[in-house]
Amino acid sequence: MKKLRAIIFDVDGTLADTEEVHRVAFNYVFAEYGLDWQWTPGLYEELLCISGGVERISAFGSDLRARFKSDEEFDDFVLTLHRAKTRKYAAMLTEGEVALRPGIRRLIDDARAANLTLAIATSSAYTNTETLLDNNLPPGWRDWFSAIESCDSVAHKKPSPAVYEAVLAKLEVPRDCVIALEDTENGLKAATAAGVATVVTTHRFTRNHHFPTAALVVDSAGEPDAPFAVTSGEALDHNHLTVGLLDALLIRQSNVETNEDVRKTA
Repeated sequence: MKKLRAIIFDVDGTLADTEEVHRVAFNYVFAEYGLDWQWTPGLYEELLCISGGVERISAFGSDLRARFKSDEEFDDFVLTLHRAKTRKYAAMLTEGEVALRPGIRRLIDDARAANLTLAIATSSAYTNTETLLDNNLPPGWRDWFSAIESCDSVAHKKPSPAVYEAVLAKLEVPRDCVIALEDTENGLKAATAAGVATVVTTHRFTRNHHFPTAALVVDSAGEPDAPFAVTSGEALDHNHLTVGLLDALLIRQSNVETNEDVRKTA
């Protein structure tokens, strides 16, 4: 029977509810550069189907491409916008605009106490992760994570499983002993494609999305006095995410897969 040995965390929307801050930062920079773009919450929810800020700008601004002498010039402009947005986002984090989501610090502390391996797999820039955690965790937090992979170290973004494969290669932990925490469909697809069981914690931009392969879908990690709400799956008599619940979900998923394999060979 497989036992939980590692947890892999996504960052944006999972460790912290950062997506609204990203949206505001995007709009700030668009105005700063004289663009009449306004990403409303509804539009941003749709744009989250595209992994990566550069890719979102490029797709949304595709009509603008014709104003540039070449594709390379347009791509450079997109990169300039994104760098400005990253600086604005970092400033907002430093000003204390974003805290960790409910239950996340508790879960990290409990996992460390249980000697579980921790890692991060994100399609965002490493600097975004660094700024967020510098402002929400003690100075030695980098030593808490055995692997941190981002779009800076892995070329292909989610839903590609590449970032998960990179993390798993560093952890040297069997993937069926690992569980991931994600918040988007692309994140779930990436983890699932890498063979990693996944719990999804939704937020305002993803609560209406569908997560058919998730082991559990809840609206947060929850706290003992502030329970999560279950959207899909069985919480096994728990009202907040714990190491014990994650271990039980992993065992249950392993049993389901074993039974499915038996059925197929019968």
